[in-house]
Amino acid sequence: MSMSARQNIGRTGEEMAADHLRRHGYVIKARNYRLRNGEIDIIAQKDAVLVFIEVKTARSSAFGAPATWVDERKQRRIGRAAARYLADNEIEDVDCRFDVIAIDLTAPPHIEHIEDAFWLEE
Repeated sequence: MSMSARQNIGRTGEEMAADHLRRHGYVIKARNYRLRNGEIDIIAQKDAVLVFIEVKTARSSAFGAPATWVDERKQRRIGRAAARYLADNEIEDVDCRFDVIAIDLTAPPHIEHIEDAFWLEE
């Protein structure tokens, strides 16, 4: 699969995830927050909690469930990007969590929102 095809699948998944979040009362604060060594797909807020969300989208089950693709290395990269986002925006004393939204595009498409998908060591 070409890079542009993968990017299109990723963008489709991120749009579906953002719509899902809005329907469930989240306010989108940022999308595709990028650093040299990491990225956060969606940063949202629900009530008093700031949520850093990794979106994984699959168009087949050939590589397993998309929720399993967020390994420990990826979690650390997301954590570093989240810490930078908090510092850059001078955000302190706020509850945060890390969620994963897994999207399966096979018919019918299915969205799985995993709250508190992982924690980081301090």
